[in-house]
Amino acid sequence: MTSAGASTDQATALQAGLFDFALGELVRQHRASFPPPWTTESWAKLLIWLALNCGADGSREGLEAFAGAIGPRTMARMRRLFFERELVAINLKLMADPAEAQVLALPLEPAGGEGGLDAATLAEALEQVGLAEQVSTDPHSWVRHESVVAIPRLG
Repeated sequence: MTSAGASTDQATALQAGLFDFALGELVRQHRASFPPPWTTESWAKLLIWLALNCGADGSREGLEAFAGAIGPRTMARMRRLFFERELVAINLKLMADPAEAQVLALPLEPAGGEGGLDAATLAEALEQVGLAEQVSTDPHSWVRHESVVAIPRLG
């Protein structure tokens, strides 16, 4: 490959990295702005807000065109980020997509220990992020799998 080709490839990779970083930060910074939290309604509100700010009209066709332009892979990544929370102080990641029947709790860094997975810490974390009213708070209903705890959603 010529140096011009390598330079173009590098520039494209840097632009893609910048886009990915910026989109992730945008989702993280604004996910709490669209109540009610932890719902598909809040996810839809974020997408509409993004679409309108990117120049899409508010019609169904305009919103669908925006979603199509993002693509399924990027949309899935955005949704994952929207419904995840990382609680660094207790080494805990919560994954709480409302399309799933359970919330998953796992250590951010396995080497950092599983202190965040004890029942009291998990209950406090669920309360802190606003999930306590949406899940079973009875630790006996939680299912433990090695370094993951599956917490059932309510009804």
